[in-house]
Amino acid sequence: MCTQQPSIPSPPLPKYLKEDEVTQECRNFISSLPTEKGWVANNLHQYQGCWIATRYMQGVLSFQKHFQAHDTDIILVTTPKAGTTWLKALLFSLVNRVHYPNPQKHHPLLTNNPHVLVPFLDINLYTENQVPDLTSFASPRLFSTHLPYVSLPMSTKDSACKIVHLSRNPKDTFVSLWHFTNSLRSPASKGPNSLQEAFDKFCRGVSLYGPYWDHVLGYWKESLENPERVLFLKFEEMKEQPTTHLRKLAEFLGCPLSSEEEAKGVGDDILRLCSFDNLSNVEVNKSGKLSSGEENSKFFRRGEVGDWVNHLTDEMIEKLDRITQEKFRGSGLKF
Repeated sequence: MCTQQPSIPSPPLPKYLKEDEVTQECRNFISSLPTEKGWVANNLHQYQGCWIATRYMQGVLSFQKHFQAHDTDIILVTTPKAGTTWLKALLFSLVNRVHYPNPQKHHPLLTNNPHVLVPFLDINLYTENQVPDLTSFASPRLFSTHLPYVSLPMSTKDSACKIVHLSRNPKDTFVSLWHFTNSLRSPASKGPNSLQEAFDKFCRGVSLYGPYWDHVLGYWKESLENPERVLFLKFEEMKEQPTTHLRKLAEFLGCPLSSEEEAKGVGDDILRLCSFDNLSNVEVNKSGKLSSGEENSKFFRRGEVGDWVNHLTDEMIEKLDRITQEKFRGSGLKF
């Protein structure tokens, strides 16, 4: 007589894969948008020219409708996988350095992931609550988003708030995005995206908050027209000259490093605290999780320049370089 083996229940879906909190009104709106298969979640939807996952559409719409920027706000914007985690750590450390004079021994980054200290507006705050209470954030408030410039709330454009944009070579951006999204896919129901499948999507512009080129160009042009409000940074240049760019960032934010701070090595202390080697080995980043379910360790893979040479074929390199050259032609922007 055969005995039926008990079925092993599937592990519960992490919060970032759940879509049951999306309101019916939002679902009705989503049904009118162009839709493509997602990189992590089931679908991406094209809204204002940008591809957004189903779960975060609610947050995007609420953020656009309700967020009121303060003149002292600092908003970090990146294309996904451009060095967001690193720049969040640097921003937080710079702005709050007077409170933590001995950062190697006592600092929030030693017990908190950078994404907790500088939360995403659309992905986190406005997805969790359509009208979040932001009164607990001390001035200057530090927030982040992956949204393109055209999709930012009007209050961010009408105020004097500062926007810091970080971008990265498209080849490294793509490779990092491919690794990251595969690590977040549900192993019980989905295998990894193949490199070729993901590459084809990226080249068509169908990537998280993509097209990559439109996103980068939007902030590049805005930084040229309003340099006092929008600072445009490149990951590669920051890695090559971190001290120079930390000074540049501090000056842009209105909190330049004093000669006394320079003499004491405050900038070096911040760079050391926020380095990949240091943050990736902090216990909270080795074993902790975000409230939305992502393991903190997923945000620390390599943090290097040029990893694309280990993954892309000659044909892929030629195609991506050609697209980038065509998209950026006449803009003065190069990678």
